[in-house]
Amino acid sequence: MSITATVENDTIKLPAGVHLPDGTTVKVEPLEDTAPTLAERLASFIGVAKDLPPDLAENHDHYLYGTPKRKP
Repeated sequence: MSITATVENDTIKLPAGVHLPDGTTVKVEPLEDTAPTLAERLASFIGVAKDLPPDLAENHDHYLYGTPKRKP
């Protein structure tokens, strides 16, 4: 039998409805986190925005709201 549980404050929390008799020996094998990293999730956006001004990061307020450009 295989059960997926979580750990909270160093205590293994079994899913609702799962009961094991006291003294039951269990084997705990942590599951690897298979969620993609932030970089992996955003990789498809690399190079999507073309022809942007080279000073966009510094002067984004100018391009969004028309404020004066910052001086270098």
